[in-house]
Amino acid sequence: MDRLTLLQRFVAEKPGEPFPHYGLAMELRKLGRLAEANAAFAALIERHPRYIAAYLMAGNALVEAGDRDAAMSTYERGIAAASAAGDSHALGELEAARAALL
Repeated sequence: MDRLTLLQRFVAEKPGEPFPHYGLAMELRKLGRLAEANAAFAALIERHPRYIAAYLMAGNALVEAGDRDAAMSTYERGIAAASAAGDSHALGELEAARAALL
């Protein structure tokens, strides 16, 4: 069984947990399936807005896909989420990613 199939199975088995969804989105991005990756990241953020790691990777995938406006919006949402969670490490990474787009 390949990695993508395995991750899809994990998502099906644990639909309410964010990490399998994150893993699937990351694998899709790695495979160059950016439209699917971006949809997976968007669904993850919608369902689990406090899953801070998703925002940076989602924004990066949007940059790769050429959608700088959506990436900027994603980084800004992530900055707000990281600030609210008190996650200074993620906050710094998200602010740096946003600054790179300016």
